[in-house]
Amino acid sequence: MDTDTLTLDPAITAALPVQGEVVAISRHGDTNWSTGYKIIIEVDDDDHEFFIKILDREDARELAEGEFESMTLMHELIPEAIVPPIAWGMFETDNSKAFYLTYFRDLDKKHPPDDSLIRLISKIHEKESPTGKFGFHVPTFYGCRKVDNTWCQSWEEFFSRELRSSINFAQAVLQHDEELEGLAKTFFDLVVPRLLRPLETGGRSIKPQLVFGDLWDANVQVDNRTRAAALFDPCCFYGHFEYDFQCMTSDRYSLNYNFVNLYRERVGVSEPAEEFDDRVALYALRNDFHTMGMWPQWTSVLDHVKSEMNRLIKKYPDGLQGFAANAALKNNAAFEQNAALEYNTSLGENAADSTTIQGNEDIPSSNSIVPSQSGNLAPTKVDSA
Repeated sequence: MDTDTLTLDPAITAALPVQGEVVAISRHGDTNWSTGYKIIIEVDDDDHEFFIKILDREDARELAEGEFESMTLMHELIPEAIVPPIAWGMFETDNSKAFYLTYFRDLDKKHPPDDSLIRLISKIHEKESPTGKFGFHVPTFYGCRKVDNTWCQSWEEFFSRELRSSINFAQAVLQHDEELEGLAKTFFDLVVPRLLRPLETGGRSIKPQLVFGDLWDANVQVDNRTRAAALFDPCCFYGHFEYDFQCMTSDRYSLNYNFVNLYRERVGVSEPAEEFDDRVALYALRNDFHTMGMWPQWTSVLDHVKSEMNRLIKKYPDGLQGFAANAALKNNAAFEQNAALEYNTSLGENAADSTTIQGNEDIPSSNSIVPSQSGNLAPTKVDSA
């Protein structure tokens, strides 16, 4: 019998879908916040393979439950790409430890073709929130950090809360960078409402849709046996679907902006569409802050983060007022264009009418000049109000 140091807790044994002889337990997978094992159980000369994560850290219970609930939901939507979860629970022998149990799948670290992945991700994004709100029914984890999934009425509220939390998470490692602190205040005053509130105002709206939440190349691989896509380690909640592109703006990821552009072309994006790239840049900042908080060696991205924040502040210096003013200008221009069109149309109609009444000098032509209310002369349409 080839076994590792793991002893199957009674709670794990009870959760297994088959009962038989444990013939092998071995460490498996690159897991940062848990320990992964492959378990082989023999039943009537047939081997059954399972994968289990052991979580021995703070929030172990919520980590296991969040993954189970996320994977259960996604398996309903894209069963061809999701290994069905079996169970999660706490150890009977040590109530500080939790486990997540699923079926074993041998994976290739290459990510699947973009076409295949877009089909899968767009299916996930079609799932709408059962409450009509932004959030999730349990906490989920972005790496080791809990996401506050408390239900919100607006995406701006949900994302602002998450971005603030990510900045605070990074600041603990950065030892409270004063420049970043000042930038963040201006950023939340100007840029965040400027880019997010137009999604849900002015006749526009977005539906809270399921997002994978941690979509990057390490979590999107290929089954070695079937060569089908395999997705895992999600951080699900109901949010703005464009949020799933947060890990695709940097060269440090192999799943990159080529995927984003193809998704935009094949599936589409939210309105205002012309601000899509800036919204993705905003979402990418959240990922960068979180990366710095998890991995101190990545504090090197701080200069890039500050540069992006400054770029967006410079681009939107008037915040939401700038959007309102721009919308008013566009509406006024549209009004003037429509008014001019109506005026020119009426000129043609009245000119046509004048040709049908010959010799009547008392009927004013469409080019009559009459005094305006200000006393100046102005062209006026016949029958105008």
